[in-house]
Amino acid sequence: QVQLVESGGGLVQAGNSLKLSCAASGRTFSTYRISWFRQAPGKEREFVAGIRWRSGITDYADSVKGRFTISRDNAKNTVYLQMNSLKSEDTGVYFCAGQLVTRQDYDYWGQGTQVTVSS
Repeated sequence: QVQLVESGGGLVQAGNSLKLSCAASGRTFSTYRISWFRQAPGKEREFVAGIRWRSGITDYADSVKGRFTISRDNAKNTVYLQMNSLKSEDTGVYFCAGQLVTRQDYDYWGQGTQVTVSS
């Protein structure tokens, strides 16, 4: 059974940092891109950052460039999202998702982890 399990969310003050983890299991993800999305209350889910598992190529939403860093640990089968200089508008539920690099749809989603940034 394929699983993506997020952890690391919490309550943090604006300007501080938080690191999220996405532990992947149940299959090999070498042909996948793992991405982070977030959803704020009353808003649509939005893309935050993505990383191709094999190549390590990354991309980011403009709103987080220079503040967030996505990375992966092959040995631990885990993708991380290091979030620095957090702002109140970063508040939301953060999800990781898996997508074959040749497809547009995401095949796997985690259950999400709450990030709350207080101003």
